[in-house]
Amino acid sequence: MDFVKSSPRETAGEIVARLQAAGFAAFWVGGCVRDFLLGRAPQDFDIATDAKPKQVEKLFKKTIPVGKKFGVIIVVECGQQFQVATFRAEADYQDGRRPEKIVFANAEADASRRDFTVNGLFYDPLTQKIHDWVGGGKDLRAKIIRTIGAPEERFGEDHLRMLRAVRFAAQLDFEIAPETFSAIRSLAPKIKIISAERVRDELMKLFRPPHAGRGLVLLRDSGLLEYILPELEATIGCEQSPDFHPEGSVFNHICLMLEKLPADASEPLPWAVLLHDIAKPVTAERDAATGKIHFYGHEKVGADMAEAILRRLKFSNKEIEEIVAAVRHHMQFKDVKQMRKATLRRLLLRETFPLELELHRLDCLGSFGDLEHYNFLGEQAAELEKQPAIRPPLLTGNDLIKLGFKPGKELGALLAEIREMQLADELKTPRAAKKWVKEKLAG
Repeated sequence: MDFVKSSPRETAGEIVARLQAAGFAAFWVGGCVRDFLLGRAPQDFDIATDAKPKQVEKLFKKTIPVGKKFGVIIVVECGQQFQVATFRAEADYQDGRRPEKIVFANAEADASRRDFTVNGLFYDPLTQKIHDWVGGGKDLRAKIIRTIGAPEERFGEDHLRMLRAVRFAAQLDFEIAPETFSAIRSLAPKIKIISAERVRDELMKLFRPPHAGRGLVLLRDSGLLEYILPELEATIGCEQSPDFHPEGSVFNHICLMLEKLPADASEPLPWAVLLHDIAKPVTAERDAATGKIHFYGHEKVGADMAEAILRRLKFSNKEIEEIVAAVRHHMQFKDVKQMRKATLRRLLLRETFPLELELHRLDCLGSFGDLEHYNFLGEQAAELEKQPAIRPPLLTGNDLIKLGFKPGKELGALLAEIREMQLADELKTPRAAKKWVKEKLAG
């Protein structure tokens, strides 16, 4: 029979029911059980069973053999995807990432191979019974992230688990068990073996509100920051002049900004925050006469450093362009009240302006908290929205060619001059612009 269109939770329960009706053991497992018990809405529902992959495929009409040799099948029901995995034990991790061997096993063995106790709970949605073979319930109540078994073994199997421990502790506002944290500090250099893509994906989750600030602190305290983002670790000891930054070091400043990220922050925003002052340690100069610390050109150097970091972490070209633009331009915002109208409007019309403006707001809140320029820009942006005619240029290159100009540098310079006059309200219509061009051509 087909499932009735239902919520992911209901559909996940129906998948378990079908497996059990066919004579197999089946449970919800992992993060969905953890979140369910914490009163949080699970993002995904994973199911573990003693049914083999071929048996799972026979029971469900639409499946995807995403990891069939590891016992993992994706079941598609009601347009939703659910991972259904056969109970297994794993062995012979060779690359700090994946096992060379897997053996189908029972539920208890499957629980024992998992990373952290709070992720090793099994739940039967039909009987509403919890199966806890690893002490996950106790750690969940105590708000502790602890490896299942010896932490050195768990982290030796998959080095990314060290970063996941930090991420879970930050996300859930839990503490990391002392022996688990100690093992992370000892094994931290091994994180360099993990692919940039996997590290990036974990960092994207770590630096989300409202736990981004604590995530960065845990990354530092765990020793992982040194090997993942050494440029950011350099900000820890980078002091700033207290007359501009009473919060102290660049690292403290970044942490404060991360703590104030809005709940609906765009994905590039945390990275713009993390990288906007990334070049301060390499540009720092202390004035011998006044003792003040300066960071001349740190936004330009920082833009280059930010691009290198983001490419190293395999961000998309679009994400890199947006974040780098925000880093490069962030020092312009202190001068907005002195800008000529045309210059200010070019700033307001940049595609990345919304990201840059939110970075500026957080930059202010992470120091003295003065939002004067932020409020001014908000007012100017609102005024500009009332003048949609300003957004498109008055004339194009084709318009100038029709008027007698030849393609080349002179044409480009003339277009730029017309655009400047348009943004300064000196030319307001295409007709006026053509008249001005004709007069210039005649002169």
